[in-house]
Amino acid sequence: MNWLRRWALLALLIFGLPIVSLADVPRPPAEVMVTDHPNDAGTGLDVRWSLSPDDSPAANSSKVIAYQIYREVNGNRDAEPVARLNAGNTEYNDSDCQPAATYRYLVQAVAADGSLSELATHAEPMLPVTQWFDRSRGWVAVIVLFVCTAVIICTELAKRGWTTYVRPIAGLTAIDEAVGRATEMGRPMLFVPGIMDIDEIETVAGLTVLAHVGEKAAVYDTPIEVPTARSLVMTAAREALVGAYLTAGRTEGFDEDRVYYVTEEQFGYVAAVCGWMSREKPAACFYLGKFFAESLVLAETGNACGAIQLAGTAESAQLPFFVAACDYTLIGEELFAASAYLSGEPQQLGTLKGQDVGKVFVAVLLIGGSLLATGAMLWGPESSIGQVHEYLMVHVLNKGVGG
Repeated sequence: MNWLRRWALLALLIFGLPIVSLADVPRPPAEVMVTDHPNDAGTGLDVRWSLSPDDSPAANSSKVIAYQIYREVNGNRDAEPVARLNAGNTEYNDSDCQPAATYRYLVQAVAADGSLSELATHAEPMLPVTQWFDRSRGWVAVIVLFVCTAVIICTELAKRGWTTYVRPIAGLTAIDEAVGRATEMGRPMLFVPGIMDIDEIETVAGLTVLAHVGEKAAVYDTPIEVPTARSLVMTAAREALVGAYLTAGRTEGFDEDRVYYVTEEQFGYVAAVCGWMSREKPAACFYLGKFFAESLVLAETGNACGAIQLAGTAESAQLPFFVAACDYTLIGEELFAASAYLSGEPQQLGTLKGQDVGKVFVAVLLIGGSLLATGAMLWGPESSIGQVHEYLMVHVLNKGVGG
């Protein structure tokens, strides 16, 4: 009887199990289609398919419990799993694509017992297309439009005499003190407008402060040294000082030889400036512009000379060095606000105030969004707050809830 049992077991393995296994395997989905996601930056594709015949959402029991989505990139046959969706779903948006790559998607039905259907796919690979407008960035356009409108309105109000308050900036109010100290000590002043060219906004802001410092230097007849690392900056600095001395009525006191070009090489420029500082012992040093690793070398040399020092830059990595080694530091946007603070021109004051209105608007959006997201988590997605949160995430930010 042992041989009979062996033959029965062999027959079951050969004929019985495949029949049972094939009966349990779910049928695959059909009509897989891939289309380019509209209004994006070429990073999204939409995948759609028909439900598997074994997926019956209307019935309480269904053989299919999920759909597994795979993706092939640039014809690579090693498909990677990208998503697993519950039964009843027929759409998937892949937002992690590259515009220059081609993609093929494969969809597979998953049964309750873990068995998998055959892979269903589409005919041709799909290439994402970059659109003219990215709808998910529409809120950025709204914020930009609001800020621009605020700037225009504030500028027009400033032209009509509307009083605009600008917070006093400690570093700028100390300019008179620095110039007066240099005059009393009979020593020159040093002004370094950064090491970058005139196309940097920080360099332009520094030259604006130079004009104000130059006017004070002309009034007190105090020499001011302006070494530059760029030829165009040298020309602009000379023009700024000529205008400053002209405003002060002391044009004969301007010495253009004190505004000169050194070198564009970073530490060659620093070596020349620090050498001058060690020899001439300036009483006041101004560092206003775009700086990098040379900031600490300049500030420490000026500190060793006993000079009163004023610095300003938007380079966050260099601000700690200036704060540690200088008497006054214009941090970030304080440098850009210096022009409006010193000149009092309506255009600059209106621009400054309009930007402040935009910052308040963005801050309100951030706080409101944080409170809304917190409320949606506390009271659940079915609450009114949760529904508002879901609507904003899906229809305004073009993201899924929690995405």
